[in-house]
Order: sequence, then C-alpha cells, then structure tokens
Amino acid sequence: MPFEWILAIRFMGQARMQTLLIMAGVALGVSVIVFISALISGLQTNLFKRTLDFQAQIIILPPKEVSRPLHQAGSGVMLATLVQPRAQRLQSVDQWQTVLAQVAKMDGVSVVAPVVSGAGFIVRGEANKTVGLTGIEPETYLQLIALNSKIIAGTANITGTDMLVGLDLAKDLGVWTGDKLNLQTASGGTATLSIRGIFDFGNSGLNSRSVYIALRTAQSLLDLAGGVTSVEVNLEEPFAAETVAQTIQAQTGLKVDSWIATNAQFFSALEAQSMSNTVIRFFVGLTAALGIASVLVVSVVQKSKAIGILRATGTSRQQILRLFLLQGALTGLIGSLLGAFVGWLFLIAWRNIAINADGTQLFPITFDPMLFVYAAVGATLVGILAALFPALQAARLDPAVAIRG
Repeated sequence: MPFEWILAIRFMGQARMQTLLIMAGVALGVSVIVFISALISGLQTNLFKRTLDFQAQIIILPPKEVSRPLHQAGSGVMLATLVQPRAQRLQSVDQWQTVLAQVAKMDGVSVVAPVVSGAGFIVRGEANKTVGLTGIEPETYLQLIALNSKIIAGTANITGTDMLVGLDLAKDLGVWTGDKLNLQTASGGTATLSIRGIFDFGNSGLNSRSVYIALRTAQSLLDLAGGVTSVEVNLEEPFAAETVAQTIQAQTGLKVDSWIATNAQFFSALEAQSMSNTVIRFFVGLTAALGIASVLVVSVVQKSKAIGILRATGTSRQQILRLFLLQGALTGLIGSLLGAFVGWLFLIAWRNIAINADGTQLFPITFDPMLFVYAAVGATLVGILAALFPALQAARLDPAVAIRG
C-alpha cells in the first residue's frame, strides 16, 4: 500500500470519533440528496405522463379568420372604422395531406395524426347530452395518446359505425358496449353508432363530454368533407416541442401550438421543482464540505508535530498534500456509500407509505442506479475539494516550527 494511504488510514483511525461523525454527516446529506432527487424525479415523471399521455405535443391548426374594414381612406383623408372580431367557423387545415407528409419527414417526429374536432350532441330517448366529437384514425391516433390504456370495456379500434364514450357519459345515458346512440350536429349531420369501447380518464369532465369516432364519420357529421381541423404531432424528445413548432409554423404558415406554450404554468412548475432540487443538493453538499474541511483543519492543528517530523524525515510537501486529500476523498466516498444505502431504504419505506386507497402507489418511483453513482462521485469530489485548504495548510508547515510547537 502506498505511503500516503497508510498514513491517511492511520490518521483517520486515531481520530475515530471525529471521522465517524463527519462520515455520518456526509451519509445523511447523501441520503437526503438521493431521496429528494428520486422523489422529485418520480413526481415530475408522473405529472408529465398525466399531461402528455392525453394530448398531442404539437397541434397544427388553420390560421384564425380575421375581419377587414370594407372602406379604405383616400389620400389625406382620415377614416374611423370599428372592426369587430370575426366569429370563428369550423375550417380545415389547408392541404393537410401535404402538411402531414412534410412534418412526418422532419427529424425527431415520431407520430403524426389527422384529427377532426367539433361539437355535437347525443340523443337517447328524452336525454340530450352535449359532447365534444373527435374524429380519429385509430392506427395513428392510438400511438399519439394513451387512450388504449384507459379503455375499461370493449376496445379502442373503432370503424366507421363505432364510437368510444366516457364512463360518466355511459352512466348518465344508461348504456354500455354494444348499445347504439344517435349523434347529431348543428350542421344537420346525424348518425347512429354502436358503442365499441368505454374509457375512464379519471376526470369527470372528460368522461362526460368526450366522444371518439372514426375520422370519415366525423367529416360527414361536421360537414367537413375531406378536411381535418388539426394535424397532431408527437416527438421523440418532448422538450423540443416549442422549437419544432416554430419550425413548422415558419415552413407552413399555419398556426402551430406546442404543449410547452399551452401548458406554460405547468412547464414553469416543472422548472421550479428542478431548481429547488438543485438548490437543496447545493446546500447539502456545501454543509458536508464545511464539515469535512473543519475536521481536517482541526486534524492539521492536532497533528502538526507529526507532520513536522514527517517533513524532517524526508516526506515531501506533495506527499503531505496527497495525505490530506486522501482523507477527504475517503471520508466523502465511505459516507456517500452509506448515504446511498440509507437513501435506498428511505425510498423503499416511501413506496410502502405513499399509497392510494386502492393499494396502488401514489406515484411510481424508479431506482436509477446512475443516481447512486452520481451521488458517490459527487460526495468524493466534495470531500477532495473540502480537504484542499487543510492539505495546503499542512503542506506549508515548516518542520522546525511544527516540531517546536
């Protein structure tokens, strides 16, 4: 074993209580970092999943219709005109097939799906329910959102004579899979469709007003022959949505919304959570560094005569420097390994405590091995940096002064 390692282990053994206390402090800090990081990561993943599982990351829409004044002022004539905003009618994305093909070829795009959306109402006996109709192509749309995972009865693979309804709507109308419902729209469209599947989004509002039908059926009901009201896109990297949306808008001239823009408050909340996690880790690391540094400073003072004797017998300044840096690194490494284990125990306990009434987890927490590796490496580096000042202090000691002291 190298000379510096032997001395570092011996010095740590002689100040056993100090070493154990500072290692316990490092372990506690690392366990907090591991637990909080995994907790916030799990919470963000859960919120992110709940948000993006049921909406497209990018929605391409036709541009809004605007009103223009009928009169224009002549040369040198001032004309006061009041222009009221124009009521928006249901319209199709211009040349949507070309847009769909163009977007599908872009880098990072995973799914592109045409959608027809509009209002309608369901009539069954004396019951009359207003609903939001969404016309889809199942082969693409079911890759866009996690509708399949929310089907509690039947199947999501609909044809031109089928429909999907929410659980609350089915209960209100007293229907189930296989039953038929009459759909009508303000444009005069009407169709009688069979309930192919029933979904439960866990949201009463969505469950009571959302209806999914085949794309061509929606086009016929909403008097939008051959058109679509939007082209919806998912990406391989969701956080690139705003950049890709701006690119699509620049290339097509259409109105393009990203989930980041439409969920600005949610995105800000994610950033705030990430920032708070970083702040917590910084101050925990700073506390651990100050603890290690204070112990090693005291160790330099206590062992100044021993350091002077070592210097007088030929030990170089570099060896003394490495001696104390090794103490800091070993303290950080051992403390981080203990802390990672304690943090893992905290996460296990949280899994058993944070559960819903039905026994399922409040939100899933995954054990990322790299989190433990990062914690161990980070704590070791913090230990080395914390030991730098005491190590330099020890290396600068004059042997004669240290021995006399």
